[in-house]
Amino acid sequence: MSWMYLILAGMFEVGGVVGLKRSAEHDTWANSLIMLGSFAVSLFLLSLAMDTITLGVAYAVWTAMGTVGAAVVGVWRYGEQMSKSRWLCLLGIIVVVAALRLTESSEG
Repeated sequence: MSWMYLILAGMFEVGGVVGLKRSAEHDTWANSLIMLGSFAVSLFLLSLAMDTITLGVAYAVWTAMGTVGAAVVGVWRYGEQMSKSRWLCLLGIIVVVAALRLTESSEG
């Protein structure tokens, strides 16, 4: 269940970053609520995940999901440009975090 909490925490982290972007563009209560609410839920779920997942792995996965998710949303929703080398770096983040996940399972 901890890994489900961590995945959801990462998704809410992306929601918080989207809310932050929206607040930067149009400072409204709704955008601020999206940002603050998403970050609050994300941190709560992260804390639940850390009950059984080590701090280093949980934080690495959480930040990686936020980084990759924000980059993808930036391209998809906001028309930001990404070079092939940046896509390759994001792929590298995914590969390294997947490897961390595998080591977490095997260290039991």
